[in-house]
Amino acid sequence: MKLAYHIKVKEFCLKHEVEESFIDTLLEYELITVKIAHEEKYVSHEELSQLERMVRMYRELGVNPEGIQIIQQLLNKIERHQHELQKLRNRLSRFEDF
Repeated sequence: MKLAYHIKVKEFCLKHEVEESFIDTLLEYELITVKIAHEEKYVSHEELSQLERMVRMYRELGVNPEGIQIIQQLLNKIERHQHELQKLRNRLSRFEDF
């Protein structure tokens, strides 16, 4: 397995001052995915921004993992709707020229 674009969970936790058990909880709620290699857990660089956002929600706002799960679901839904809206705007702009 290539781990070039992954960071160790332990390093992430040290840098962000969060317990590894919090990461395990996020994993249980299927909010993140981790790779395991050489008995170490790794998170991909692609998920880092989302993971950092979840840590901020937890530490700064006091949102529990259940709340984070709900917030993530709502954010994903908003993102899908924004994408769909953009597609519809693009289709509509084709007809405006007529």
